[in-house]
Amino acid sequence: MNTPLAERMRPKRLADYFGQEHLVGPKGSLTQMIKNGVFPSLIFWGPPGTGKTTLAQLLALEKERSFYHLSAINAGVKEIRDIIQKAEQTGGLFGNKNPILFIDEIHRFSKSQQDSLLNAVEKGIITLIGATTENPSFEVINALLSRCQVYILNPLTKEELNKILTQALQEDSVLKKRNIIVNETEALVEMAGGDARKLLSLLELVVQSQNENSFKLTNALVFETIQNTTVHFDKKGEFHYDIVSAFIKSIRGSDPNAAVYWLARMIEAGEDIKFIARRLLILAAEDIGIANPTALVLANSTFQAVATVGYPEGRILLSECTLYLATSPKSNSAYKAINLAQEKVKNTGNLQVPLPLRNAPTKLMKELGYGEGYQYAHDYENHFANQEFLPNELKEFVFYEPGSNSKEEQIRSFLKSRWKDKYNY
Repeated sequence: MNTPLAERMRPKRLADYFGQEHLVGPKGSLTQMIKNGVFPSLIFWGPPGTGKTTLAQLLALEKERSFYHLSAINAGVKEIRDIIQKAEQTGGLFGNKNPILFIDEIHRFSKSQQDSLLNAVEKGIITLIGATTENPSFEVINALLSRCQVYILNPLTKEELNKILTQALQEDSVLKKRNIIVNETEALVEMAGGDARKLLSLLELVVQSQNENSFKLTNALVFETIQNTTVHFDKKGEFHYDIVSAFIKSIRGSDPNAAVYWLARMIEAGEDIKFIARRLLILAAEDIGIANPTALVLANSTFQAVATVGYPEGRILLSECTLYLATSPKSNSAYKAINLAQEKVKNTGNLQVPLPLRNAPTKLMKELGYGEGYQYAHDYENHFANQEFLPNELKEFVFYEPGSNSKEEQIRSFLKSRWKDKYNY
């Protein structure tokens, strides 16, 4: 049988769908939508293998709609218009049950391709379901995004992956013919990383590697099989994030040779050029940050440039940026500061803004003391006035700790010279 295990195990009913309880559980938002008879256009946003395509297909079955499936990789405006035309011609057969157009990797569609969907979505000729692994706020045009509801799909939990694994071993017609003794599943589940498709692909790979009809499934067997056979970047996305992870960690670890190697792996596999550039942009802020603020400027310029240039020349821009970031001094102080600040906000709630810092646009607000006591920094020596800017409950708290690099050592000295009592690093 040539059909991959992941495809053979695709659920045929919504009741058999694993994961995403917040969407399809008893109180899930999609469950309520189905009960209420409401079915707007949707965008499913989540990592690979979380069930975006399957969920779209099952919703079409549940709502008794015809289903058209396009991939943004190999479809264009012509294919979209052909489907819209079919939907218009058969509209009478469906009544108010307009067909569903599912577009996989909708973030790869250009602006003009997305524009071609607007009229049909607006008029209800089709119900659009788009799937994306990228933030739709950046990759889907506002006009289309405003006509859709966005739902986030989460990586599957270890418990959910184990259930899928058990079901495959017990119910798949091919696996049932083998005498597979399950001793350990931790390696398979861990390596799947919340991705059901990757889990089943790894399981199938392990099974196919065994010549004997009967064998024991162990962690050691899984590791041995994967190390011996998984040597290429998977263009379908099953090992996609492993390569990306190696790329990012190589740059973070200041190894330009490894970084440019993993970059080449992604380029040769046909990875989306903007996806790579976006990861570099995030890394420049998270892992280099204030140690070298120019890194963020270069990464942003690279992101904008590769979107214009594209392949093949864009690979040179990516290489330059990758090597620059890998050889740059590193600091995660900005990343740590915002994490600490957000954690404090969650724990302390909406603390009051100190009166001197409040805006006082009306007479009443001035009478209530809004803005009273504020010290305008430029009226003081060195453009600095020693005053408190945090809520009273947090006035002793320090969120930003300068890193140990030349740039932030200068910042440390500056803060010490101004905030002698507070920033006693």
